[in-house]
Amino acid sequence: MKFLVCKDYAAMSEWAAQVVKEIVNNKPTAVLGLATGSTPVGMYNRLVEMNKAGEIDFSKVTTFNLDEYYPIDPANDQSYRYFMYQNLHGHINILPENVHVPCGNCEDPDAEGKKYDRMIEEAGGLDFQFLGSGVNGHIGFNEPDAELVAGTHKTALTENTIEVNSRFFEKIEDVPRFAITMGMAPILKAKKIIILINGENKVPILDALASGKITTQIPATMLQMHNDVTVVTDEATAAKMHESF
Repeated sequence: MKFLVCKDYAAMSEWAAQVVKEIVNNKPTAVLGLATGSTPVGMYNRLVEMNKAGEIDFSKVTTFNLDEYYPIDPANDQSYRYFMYQNLHGHINILPENVHVPCGNCEDPDAEGKKYDRMIEEAGGLDFQFLGSGVNGHIGFNEPDAELVAGTHKTALTENTIEVNSRFFEKIEDVPRFAITMGMAPILKAKKIIILINGENKVPILDALASGKITTQIPATMLQMHNDVTVVTDEATAAKMHESF
């Protein structure tokens, strides 16, 4: 696990976008694992700019998103499919059939999970996985628990996650209580992983990653078992860490 400290969030986003650009330019048919939330927005903005400038071509790229609320209609403006269209997919030259997000209104979440994992495998696995981290250390919606699930699955969201995500909804009661998320297996099988973590409320997660210890109570620490992970943070957040790297 490598740690990189950038000047600020903009520099973090630029670095991440350059990584994606290099991957896609070296392999035009790259399979990218993507995330939602506030963390990747800066990177997505840069990728859109790069695409419009002709610096990166998404016409043969395939993407798989980490997760989706359940139940939720894909057309709902709080769905992650909608989020991805607004922030990335709707502004680049990617083919709609190459965009994959777990189905938030499927009848059988278990079958959906198995289908999603099979699609990732048939695509050749993930060349790259982008991650953020929740304040509780979740990656995707793999929440802290005594056990973690390997495959893509339906999961209950913790009260902490519901409270944090309520800022995107009119009221907390509107936040879905479940999600369909990639499990740890497809994430850890990705060839390359970067995780962006910034903000004072994420310092405990950075400390946990720097400690070298692994616990399912902080799912992000599982990334220490991967051989190509870069943890990216900013100077202000790194200055508040108690652990060193």
